Amino acid sequence: MTYEPYTGVFPALTTPFDDDDGIDHETLAANARRLQEAGVDGVVPVGTTGESATMTHDEHIEVIETVADAVDVPVVAGSGSNSTREALELSRRAADAGADGLLLISPYYNIPEPAGMEEHFRTVADEVDLPQVIYNVPGRTGRNIAVETAASLASHPNIVGYKAASGDLNRVTQVVEHTRDEAFSVLSGDDALTLPVIALGGAGCISVTANVEPERVCAMVGAALEDDYGRARDLHHELGPLNRALFAETNPIPIKTALGIRGHMSDRMRPPLSPLSEANREELASILAALDSATTPEVEPRP
Repeated sequence: MTYEPYTGVFPALTTPFDDDDGIDHETLAANARRLQEAGVDGVVPVGTTGESATMTHDEHIEVIETVADAVDVPVVAGSGSNSTREALELSRRAADAGADGLLLISPYYNIPEPAGMEEHFRTVADEVDLPQVIYNVPGRTGRNIAVETAASLASHPNIVGYKAASGDLNRVTQVVEHTRDEAFSVLSGDDALTLPVIALGGAGCISVTANVEPERVCAMVGAALEDDYGRARDLHHELGPLNRALFAETNPIPIKTALGIRGHMSDRMRPPLSPLSEANREELASILAALDSATTPEVEPRP
């Protein structure tokens, strides 16, 4: 089967917890539906923003099931691991749970060489027939996915995209250049760089900010994809203070706090994450209040 690459806005979902640190599935479903109604193109549960590192494998799959049952947009589930065997098991289970696609972080901690990195991704792509996005975030993993590795993997029919979260626009440029002839999209994983990434040939974003400002992020990305860079720049700068505030401390501490301020879910996180500092909370609340008082942009449906 041939899969189309992903385009548009895909919020990296947070996972709400109850007072006993259990998953609040009712709020999880309601939040996913809220984002769908706001116009996002898909959702990404159980990634870093969803605190997947603190979940058991069974909890991981339960979250995917809840989200898949709640929405009609594509569910691109995090299923990566630093163990190829574990990534393959999670990916198979995610497919059975209703995921429409997979997001696979590169192996962390063991820091494989490029040959081992490529074999890791190919093993999952060969065995699980779903569209898959490889995820480059060296700040979390300790190593970049080499441009040549990304280019080689882009020829695999099940590998349809690359989440760029290195902060390096030169690397994004090279990945786009090396994959232009493939059915493959580059998606920004850094909210502050979504507009520049699209300008370089990217196709959208897997976004933290879209959890709390889905309409503005969708409007910005939609404008950029339609080459309306004047409107896209205006929205980019309007979102700038929020983008910075949401990464003032380790993700997902600020976005969980923002969703709590907006009343979408509890801001409770599992240890070892700790509450947002009071100074950063006050700054975040002020930014959100300013956005609340501004006009919410219309989100134009894309073909």
